[in-house]
Amino acid sequence: MADIDSTFPPQHDTTPSFGGNAGIAPEVAAPTASAGFGNSDGAQADSTDSKTSGLSDAKQTVKDGAGKFQQQAVDKVYALAGDGKTKAGSALDQVAQLLNDAAGQVDEKLGQQYGQYARTAADTVTGFSDSIKDKDVEELLDDARAFVAKSPAVAVGIAAALGFVVARVVQSGIETRASDNAVA
Repeated sequence: MADIDSTFPPQHDTTPSFGGNAGIAPEVAAPTASAGFGNSDGAQADSTDSKTSGLSDAKQTVKDGAGKFQQQAVDKVYALAGDGKTKAGSALDQVAQLLNDAAGQVDEKLGQQYGQYARTAADTVTGFSDSIKDKDVEELLDDARAFVAKSPAVAVGIAAALGFVVARVVQSGIETRASDNAVA
């Protein structure tokens, strides 16, 4: 039998070198400080900085656009509230006129005392109409907030009643449209 080296595994004084196989694993054969994060001159870092800058610019553009749309929405709401205020004032004037007209008929049928109640109601409605016309939208909103804070139960009741009325108006409009479409 031949002499066999009794040391297993064989002992080597040097670490393995992959220099000759650089084509197979260049990052192992010649590792660099960047270690796979782009080239060593910082071009990848500049690209990342430009992406971050572009992202920040896009975020700012979105914020500016959102702020612009928010301001437009607020302006539109105030314009609609102003139109609603004008329409409510004129509607209340019509209600007051109807109450005054009805007061004359109540005088004839029930007596002057009951007609006076109708006139007082008409005066109250006229005063309310005038106060709505004289205030701007912001003052009306402040008054509404104060009323809700002062009497939340009454405010909830009024909101429920108004919701019911609006639902009935919308429902009647839908039913009318459906019957018009059925006829046509």
